[in-house]
Amino acid sequence: MQFMPNQAMGYDRAITMFSPDGRLLQVEYAKKAVSLGATVIGIAAKDCVVIIADRYRTDKLLMQDSVSKVFKIDDCIIAASSGFMSDARILVKKARVRAQQHKVTYGEDIEVESIVKYIADIKQAYTQYGGARPFGISFIIAGVGKKPSIFLTEPSGSYFEYKAKAIGQKSDEANKMLEKDWKENMTEEEAITLGVKIFKRIQSKNFSMKKLEVVTSSKAGTNTLSEGEIKRKLAK
Repeated sequence: MQFMPNQAMGYDRAITMFSPDGRLLQVEYAKKAVSLGATVIGIAAKDCVVIIADRYRTDKLLMQDSVSKVFKIDDCIIAASSGFMSDARILVKKARVRAQQHKVTYGEDIEVESIVKYIADIKQAYTQYGGARPFGISFIIAGVGKKPSIFLTEPSGSYFEYKAKAIGQKSDEANKMLEKDWKENMTEEEAITLGVKIFKRIQSKNFSMKKLEVVTSSKAGTNTLSEGEIKRKLAK
């Protein structure tokens, strides 16, 4: 029996129901929400990781410091999201608690992948419980443990490690540029320069340095760069 598209639409009424072709439509809708979110780029360099995010909001009366796309999870772990920011806030809170529990229990910082697995497990659980919806968020989680690492978690609960990754609007174009220009043993300045260059390309006339949030993480800790610091890094 062949199902027409309009027949398949009934299968998006509940997250626990597969469509005839083996898809969870609510999860796919969540991924669509991510693709419409603000652009985020994560890059693993030689001794650090860099996340560059588009703050997106440009309201004249908005306090820019109140808009943050990059979150500190632990001393050396940062995360940025694309999609529904309210969903991101809840998962970031859970991740921070998990990191502190690990430090109190074992007396050491939690590994980046342990946080990634924890967030991915929560996301996966919400793809199989009735009466709930998937988290409409993808995270780039980055940190410096045994090595600089960049991870992506998807609404389905899947996660992957990357050398560099972009999510959100125009992420396909950004990822092609990362594939072309990323190289081994990049310095922090080179990673920031690459990220800003990509934003200039994909945003074109709408590009503004004021909209970018640039955060780095290394063994020394995390650092949120001001506009002036970003320009000095680009000048090196």
